Amino acid sequence: MDSVLGLLGGLFLIAGAAFLLLGGLGLVRMPDVFNRIQAGTKATTLGTLFGLAGAACLQPDWALKLMLIGLFILFTNPISSQVLARAAHRSHAEKSALTAVDRLEDDQGA
Repeated sequence: MDSVLGLLGGLFLIAGAAFLLLGGLGLVRMPDVFNRIQAGTKATTLGTLFGLAGAACLQPDWALKLMLIGLFILFTNPISSQVLARAAHRSHAEKSALTAVDRLEDDQGA
């Protein structure tokens, strides 16, 4: 049983590291601040949750604490990214030329 949890924990840690790596790559490759915020938030949330799940598999005594940390991350990451995106929009951050629809500006104009 211990080797199964160890293998599962290692796989979760590798998956978490892969998502965090892809999130970092998304921060470099995305064309504007709004896309970067989205790429960073989604990848770091999922990568961190996988990392916490891997740590919980490797250290079952910490599982409850790690679950509470994961729950906190699930609530705070999306909210903080939404606040950052609104602040960038209000400060008139430059949008990509590929941006076709700005729903926040449509909502504020109505």
